[in-house]
Amino acid sequence: MNTERRSTGAAPLFLLSAHASDELVELAASGGWRVIAAAHAEDVERRFLASGAAVALIDARGTIEAGIDATRALGETVATTGAALLVLVERGDDGAIGQLFEAGATHFLATPGTSAEIVQALRFAARYAERIGAIRSVPAPVVGPDSLSSAGARRWLERALGSGGEPITVLLIALTRFDLVNATYGRSAGDELLAIARRRIEDVAGELLSDAIVARMSGAEFLLAARDPEARAGLVAERLVAELARPYAVAEMPVMAGVRIGVVAAERDDRAGSLLRRASQALAEAKASDSTTIRRIGDAGSNGLPIEKLAIDLRHALDRDEIEVLFQPQVAIASSAIIGVEALARWDHGRLGMLGAETLFAAAERADLAIALSDRIQAKALTAAARWPALLGGLRLSINLTAADIARPGFADLFLDRVDTSGFPRRRLTVEITESGLIDDLAAAAGLLAMLRGAGCRVAIDDFGTGYSSLAYLKALPLDYLKIDKHLAQDIAGTPRDRVVVRSVIEMARSLGLAVIAEGVETPEQLDLLAKEGCNYYQGFLCAEALSSEALAALVAGA
Repeated sequence: MNTERRSTGAAPLFLLSAHASDELVELAASGGWRVIAAAHAEDVERRFLASGAAVALIDARGTIEAGIDATRALGETVATTGAALLVLVERGDDGAIGQLFEAGATHFLATPGTSAEIVQALRFAARYAERIGAIRSVPAPVVGPDSLSSAGARRWLERALGSGGEPITVLLIALTRFDLVNATYGRSAGDELLAIARRRIEDVAGELLSDAIVARMSGAEFLLAARDPEARAGLVAERLVAELARPYAVAEMPVMAGVRIGVVAAERDDRAGSLLRRASQALAEAKASDSTTIRRIGDAGSNGLPIEKLAIDLRHALDRDEIEVLFQPQVAIASSAIIGVEALARWDHGRLGMLGAETLFAAAERADLAIALSDRIQAKALTAAARWPALLGGLRLSINLTAADIARPGFADLFLDRVDTSGFPRRRLTVEITESGLIDDLAAAAGLLAMLRGAGCRVAIDDFGTGYSSLAYLKALPLDYLKIDKHLAQDIAGTPRDRVVVRSVIEMARSLGLAVIAEGVETPEQLDLLAKEGCNYYQGFLCAEALSSEALAALVAGA
């Protein structure tokens, strides 16, 4: 029977001993350890990870063969987590020491020796672990999508790999320049940055993957693992690079961090340890490169990112008219009435599932199809909205314009002709400019948008708070609405500092005479706080996801 023996202490120590003697437990406890003792090696890897210990102690005195087996069972885990593994052997078993090291031991102590020698050996092992960053507070793993520790992630991987069937892909993500943030702004700012980064990773995983986990591994590294087609990993990695490279609102100012990602697909007979070792290798290669942000290691032939193949697929999808447009409601906070919608592109890819606008335009850029895609989405949205039933006749329609659209000669006339041809009234149309998009000539953009406003349209700045040019855009462009980026809007329910940032954005917009729309609102708490700060409108899952025209009519009819 397995037993666990615990005593109070500063750091956890995992003790594996056939004897599990009170003497050894008490000796370790006297050295300041909280001892988790097990009587034999059954399921030892899982139980060691669950302990959160950075040091494992195996008592092989009198049972050297069992000690070698136990060391072999823990060796791979020790190697991948950076923990220390100390083995106690009896004098005279010197011939087994080489086998113990080959099995994964990092330290050994031949006894009989004094109690002080054992305590000192444990301290040496702890220093070894500390040098490679292994001693850290690791909570008992919680199996679920939202709050996994590194140990919990390994357990999830073991179960997923053991179940067979679905492919498993791992992305190991590292934030670069994180040490500089800690040094410049303090540890609390670093912790805040890590929390924001984790939320961004979870958002991307939730949008693009059907069954995934996110875990903080150590330092500024995160793991994202998924039961999903391997081809999707490239799309996820590129989205993560874009999301994690955006400024972080910490220490009351925007802070930048870089990112490197290692991607690896599970192979036949993989265990969690071997899969994580290859992910670490991929990440190390990405970090060592001056030009590679994403390094992919997988099965033969899988080194290329699927975005290139997706670009080819997109060309065929446009030819077959497979890009659809859905509509997400925008709601007046004061009255709870749906007053408008934003048109959003969707592509139901036969192999990768439903893909959104960001992925579509990433592929379009690779295929030199960005303008063609934008034209198609605008035309389909206008045509669909012009055919809405009378029930929807009062709703505004918001359409996104890209930086490439704005840079096109004569675009204002082309766009207004498209609007008039569709039959949708200009007075109910809003054009949205993405704040994170790079507009080379703000003066020219301002002139074009002024023409559209003069023709009856309204103008919104979208995703405010995600790019570098926020204040410059507000100063230069003729605007009617400011749309708060979903991550910023959701932060209002976070720390008091988060709320101050959102409040400042709303107050600034209102002082400029702009109405404020919050994106990505998902909870009543977020909506209540936004309302208290003076936000005018919202959109997000709290009301509805993006809907077809028929579903939108049903929602409005039932409101």
